[in-house]
Amino acid sequence: MHQTSPHTLSFRGYAAAALFAALFVQTATAAIAVKDGEKIAFLGDSITQGGWSNPAGYVKLVMAGLAANGVKAEAVPAGISGHKSSDMLARLEKDVISKKPQWMTLSCGVNDVWHGKRGVPLDDAAAASGAYDEKVAERGTYAKNIAQIVEKAQAAGIKVVLLTATVIQENLDSPENAKLAPFNEYLRTLAKEKKLPLADLNAMFQAGIKAENKPGQKVLTGDGVHMNAAGNKLMATGVLEAFGLNAAEMTKARESWMALEEEAKAASEAKAKAAAEAPAAPAVK
Repeated sequence: MHQTSPHTLSFRGYAAAALFAALFVQTATAAIAVKDGEKIAFLGDSITQGGWSNPAGYVKLVMAGLAANGVKAEAVPAGISGHKSSDMLARLEKDVISKKPQWMTLSCGVNDVWHGKRGVPLDDAAAASGAYDEKVAERGTYAKNIAQIVEKAQAAGIKVVLLTATVIQENLDSPENAKLAPFNEYLRTLAKEKKLPLADLNAMFQAGIKAENKPGQKVLTGDGVHMNAAGNKLMATGVLEAFGLNAAEMTKARESWMALEEEAKAASEAKAKAAAEAPAAPAVK
């Protein structure tokens, strides 16, 4: 049976979502908002951590896309696996504000929902519902945590770009995605109220998954949450368009991604080769 390459598996879904990306991105100007020499902090969880550690992760793609359009910016990677809104608020000063970036993208929400009883409730009513563990008060609420992150960043002169949370498993009708929906609605409302650029990645992912129409298969993620090649490109598209890149500039950005994809492929092959050649662990007697 013919197997599609993971790099092209979701091309139809990725392309369809990219075509509609402009519908899901709020930006105040047609010009590229990030300027030469500026720093961009990428605050997030394991998705953002992987977006930097992967040679073709979405953070690396964003930086390459800007560079391809003459904007030599500096990334401040601030993604930590497993982190929720409460964790990001607690380390905001250390990991973002102290680095003095001009910009910060905020990707948060998946773990707040995915961690279930150990997660972060959307608001006070949800916190009082009895659905969370005894430490829920220590974690606060998603709405308050995100609002504080934005306020503290802005007070430090940092311009904030909000990213809606992507998906929790690619079954869009799952309970997890239903629970995630009001978290994303909160972000959309906050972006409008604060006049912040918004990359509505959730809407883009839903469009891509629906266009791909492969129930039971992963088309934008490797495990239902963390990005595959197509998912990283879709995230980068949303972020770059939130920064103001137009269609022609996005074409230049995508052309620049080819080299990073080759680098990621070579790194993956080298890792697989090293694993195959590694001596077997001695048998336990």
